[in-house]
Amino acid sequence: MSTAPKKPFRVLGLQQVAIGGADKQRLRRLWVDMFGLKISTTFVSERENVDEDVCTLGDGPHAVEFDLMQPLDPDKKPAVHHTPLNHIGLWVDDLPQAVAWMTAQGVRFAPGGIRKGATGHDICFIHPKGNEEFPLCGEGVLIELVQAPPDVVAALG
Repeated sequence: MSTAPKKPFRVLGLQQVAIGGADKQRLRRLWVDMFGLKISTTFVSERENVDEDVCTLGDGPHAVEFDLMQPLDPDKKPAVHHTPLNHIGLWVDDLPQAVAWMTAQGVRFAPGGIRKGATGHDICFIHPKGNEEFPLCGEGVLIELVQAPPDVVAALG
């Protein structure tokens, strides 16, 4: 049984799966051509060293985003193609409350804080590795927390 105080937020569901590779075209062949996902937008960021296709599976608030990512420069960080399952994203109903509460519980967040993500939602990342000050982490998995828009909160909350 957990001894942590009551959470001031809820995780509503899976928001995304981000898959990295050296060549986005190869990822497209499987995820778009074979599985039938639709590319809804693309996102390019020098800061995040990424060129990605944002695809969707499903509709409305139940849709799950699949990000197919390749690095702009394979020798720079972040290295979005290492590991191939780059990160998972979770919808949360109150991102600032979630970050504040989890930080107080010892969760380590990646640098950058809360910011706009590729699809315009506020996001932040739980670090894959802990440290002495913040020992709770993704244990090798980068986890993105995504502020759910009102329709998603209503449908999944």
